[in-house]
Amino acid sequence: MRPHFDPLGLCLTLALGAAGGLVARALGLPLPLLLGSLCAVGAAAAFRLRPFGRPVEAPQGLRLFLVPVIGLAIGGAFTPDVIAEAPRWWPSLVALCLFLPLAHILGYLIFRRLGGLSRPTAWFGATPGGLIESVALGDEAGADPQILVLLQFLRLILTIALVPAGFTWLTGHAVGSAAGPAGAADPLGVPDMLVLAAAGIAGVWLGRSLRLPGHVMTGPVALSALAHLTGLADGVPPGWLIGITQIGIGSMLGARFAGLPRGALPLAARLSALNMLAALVLAFGFAWPVAELSGQPVAAVFLAFAPGGLAEMSLIALSLHMSVVYVTAHHIARIMLSVTFARLVWRRIG
Repeated sequence: MRPHFDPLGLCLTLALGAAGGLVARALGLPLPLLLGSLCAVGAAAAFRLRPFGRPVEAPQGLRLFLVPVIGLAIGGAFTPDVIAEAPRWWPSLVALCLFLPLAHILGYLIFRRLGGLSRPTAWFGATPGGLIESVALGDEAGADPQILVLLQFLRLILTIALVPAGFTWLTGHAVGSAAGPAGAADPLGVPDMLVLAAAGIAGVWLGRSLRLPGHVMTGPVALSALAHLTGLADGVPPGWLIGITQIGIGSMLGARFAGLPRGALPLAARLSALNMLAALVLAFGFAWPVAELSGQPVAAVFLAFAPGGLAEMSLIALSLHMSVVYVTAHHIARIMLSVTFARLVWRRIG
């Protein structure tokens, strides 16, 4: 029986991703390790290149080893001051409940009017959160599975690419590159390592048992936060480990381009680009008034509303050294609200 993946192919894919990340860092590009690895592996996968005769591949099960690292780092940001500040976030959570339906409907109109997609494909392709759940719901509703997967996948890719580029344009310098990846500067002690490893393993199990959205990350976030708030742990994963995590996640995202139908890709890319530009402009419009009401920086609110992936957007927040707990909390809410809205409205209009 053929193995689920080729170990040598995986090693070569990660090496290609690392090379792309280092080149991007040398060029001073925004969020270089994540975007550089994504571009290098994505280009190789899209053009069906075979480094040393091996296919480009990175099994999605690799997330089980990478994403909890982000959760553990975010948990270290929980402090009594952050907990005390959380009640002030209610205006932005209320605004998120307005933003998500507007972004969803706007995307639906773009896909229907400009792309001529079927109603179920356009509706679930425009869901601004919950890739797996949206694809499953769309499949049940009769959506085109290839186009639907492309639209949802490109939503993640384009948001991850456009958001750091937008910050670079606003600030005038590359973000997430000069300072290197966020993380602990000092080596972790053995007690902290043991506590965080236990929190990561138990957190994944707990998140899956409780069916938390994005359980691979949210479970470790919860237990890491508990460990830090109770004094069981003081440190967070070091910067070099966060850097490896960026390369791994970027390589996994890039490897998803393998096997995608070439004929459908240009149409889906054009529509997704329009959808993402519209959603990010809308998020920027919400960011200014919400920042005044919630006491958060405009950049943090914008990042909290940008419809990327939970792990990826939290990783961007870590790399940009901004309100990572605030951003992560809003993206957890975004996934839950997006899927709920998509399901309930489709029952009425479908």
